[in-house]
Amino acid sequence: MRIFSDTRQLTSWLLQAGLALLFLYAAISSFTNPDSWVGYLPTMLTDRFDAEMVLHGFSVYELLLAVWLLSGVYTRYAALVCAATLLGIVVSNLSLFEIIFRDLALMFAALALAVLSSEPQPENK
Repeated sequence: MRIFSDTRQLTSWLLQAGLALLFLYAAISSFTNPDSWVGYLPTMLTDRFDAEMVLHGFSVYELLLAVWLLSGVYTRYAALVCAATLLGIVVSNLSLFEIIFRDLALMFAALALAVLSSEPQPENK
C-alpha cells in the first residue's frame, strides 16, 4: 500500500509538515516562554501595544497557519502566506540577522511549496 501516489505528493507533504512544525514550535514556545520571543517583535508594535498581547496574537496566527498547512486546503496560498510571514520576520529583525538568516531558507522552502502546489498534478496511471 502506497501512501503517496508520486514523489511530488511526498515532497509537497514534507514541505507542508516541515513548515507547519516551524510555526507550531514557535507558537507553543512563545506561549510557554514568552520572554524568549518578545524581543523579536517590531518595536513599532510594542511601543503602542502590550508586547505580550501582540506575541499571543501572533502565536495564534502561527497556530492557524500551521493547521492550514496541515489541512492541505489551498496549499499554494498557505505557502505564500508562510513566505510573506517569514519575509516579514526577517525584514523586521535585520539587526538580528545572525539568528534569523535561517528564516530566509525557510521562506524559499515555502515558495517551493507554492510553486509545487500550483503546477497541475499528473494523472495517475
